[in-house]
Amino acid sequence: MRAAVSAYKERKQPAGVFAIRCTATEEVWVGATLTPATVQTQLWFGLRLGSCPQRDLQAAWREHGEQAFSFQILEVRDEAQATLMLDAWLKHRAAEWRAQLGAKRI
Repeated sequence: MRAAVSAYKERKQPAGVFAIRCTATEEVWVGATLTPATVQTQLWFGLRLGSCPQRDLQAAWREHGEQAFSFQILEVRDEAQATLMLDAWLKHRAAEWRAQLGAKRI
């Protein structure tokens, strides 16, 4: 059991950049995360509860409903790449995607 827990904690997860789109308003929000595989679940949970700290995203969710939103992983950092400067890489790539898509920060 301990080996399984240890292996789970030590597993490598790719970091990445994601987008949330509202089809009703054509707004886009871009963010970066260390856990791209689970970030949508976390965000949708907060939005459903009305506790998303991004006020404009929460307002659009409230007005248009969950069906108007989509989630997309835009870029994932290769696990083989060094984790050195990971935070800087995430910030840089998220900024690049926001500029490219005319998106807001999340």
